[in-house]
Amino acid sequence: MTQHESVGSADQRSRKETLSILLGAAFLMATASIGPGFLTQTAVFTERLKASFAFAILISIIINLVVQLNVWRILAVSKMRAQDVANKVFPGLGYLIAFLVALGGLVFNIGNVAGAAMGLNVVTGLPIAWGAIISACIGIMLFLSKEMGRAMDQFTKILGFIMIALVLYTVFVTKPPVGVAVREAFIPSQIDWMVIITLVGGTVGGYITFSGAHRLLDAGICGIESVKDVTRGATNGIIITGIMRILLFLAILGVVWAGHTLDPSNPPASAFRLGAGEIGYRMFGVILWAAGITSVVGASFTSISFLQTLFKAIQRNNRWWIIGFIVTSTVVLVTVGQPVTLLIFAGSVNGLILPLALLSVLLAAHKKEVVGEYKHPIWLTVAGYFMVAITLWMGIISLGRIFTMFK
Repeated sequence: MTQHESVGSADQRSRKETLSILLGAAFLMATASIGPGFLTQTAVFTERLKASFAFAILISIIINLVVQLNVWRILAVSKMRAQDVANKVFPGLGYLIAFLVALGGLVFNIGNVAGAAMGLNVVTGLPIAWGAIISACIGIMLFLSKEMGRAMDQFTKILGFIMIALVLYTVFVTKPPVGVAVREAFIPSQIDWMVIITLVGGTVGGYITFSGAHRLLDAGICGIESVKDVTRGATNGIIITGIMRILLFLAILGVVWAGHTLDPSNPPASAFRLGAGEIGYRMFGVILWAAGITSVVGASFTSISFLQTLFKAIQRNNRWWIIGFIVTSTVVLVTVGQPVTLLIFAGSVNGLILPLALLSVLLAAHKKEVVGEYKHPIWLTVAGYFMVAITLWMGIISLGRIFTMFK
């Protein structure tokens, strides 16, 4: 719970306000997973796999569904954040997860700020440094708002809808082979598991999984009585994320299906330019800025939320630590640039956060001192443990690749 939203207000909150917060949490999670890196990955993998990339997207959505429903429901019932639940299951594990999330969040946030800056550069021609500073100031203004949570909800919802609308327009312009994509989603002509590992790690791993659930805890939407609402919020987030991923894939598929070759220096930008001309290129700038700035907001909020219950100083000054997180990311980008080695390392470590945190959450679902009388659905538990195994395997594979690179 933050100083901005009290538990008491949850009892008096109107149904309309509750639904608004649920939708805001859904968009926070969805927009956090659709960052600059995801735009590039989608363009590169669509060009490589063509319509078969639909299968990878479908698998990532299924994994997302299982992971998010488990995390949102159990954290809501426990009324605790992921790090506190982890400490209840394995003392000290919560501190490890919080450290990994904060480190990964900070490194990736540098990339998020860079993405927002490049988006402004495409739209206005502003130098990257100024684009980064302006974008950071917009993010900081959100967290300076008296009602920080509500401001964050509205911001992610508005920009989320804008991204969906612009990408949908591009889909109509590029005319992708939708029928072929649907068939390939279920009967792919080629499967690249490394692509799936990369996609899942970038859209479900790290802080992303917990952003929406932690937002609901801040707003006081928790407890057994809120399970139905929390499930609805998680489902909405998965639907929104799925829509964005599918539309972006289709927009780029239309371009590569027509025989165009993407510019390797900036694959997503060239896809929009080839598909919809200069207007498409400017629209991509808006999409890139929106993806970058919403990911800055999501990464900063969630990374600090992992630390605030472990350290009283952070809990007392939560708003200022979030702002400091944004400032630090921006200063590093402007003065040093993106630390590539650190980014690669953080990306590999990121893959281990999800299986560790998800395992602790699933084990906590059967501890009365954590969830009380709540009975977690068996199908979600079984599916959850299956996802722990899959994501752990993915994380180990990813780490192995990194060690090979540095040999």
